[in-house]
Amino acid sequence: MKPAEVEELIESGLEDADATVTHARDEHDEDHLAATVVSPAFEGLPLVQQHQQVYDALDDHMTTDIHALELSTYTPEEYEDLDAQ
Repeated sequence: MKPAEVEELIESGLEDADATVTHARDEHDEDHLAATVVSPAFEGLPLVQQHQQVYDALDDHMTTDIHALELSTYTPEEYEDLDAQ
């Protein structure tokens, strides 16, 4: 599955999400992806629940088209704080 397709699935399945998906570094298998997802829907949720929301947006693609997903999730405020560092 192409990174742009994964971005589209995440952004359409998760409220106000902004997703950036690339092939994971140092991986030769195109099914290994890395995603950074920013969404206000993550506010107040533990990391496990944030990741579950992304997996829910990807639905069956996580078991059929994506072999591995390196996932980083942030609220908009958390992401802005990263840029400020």
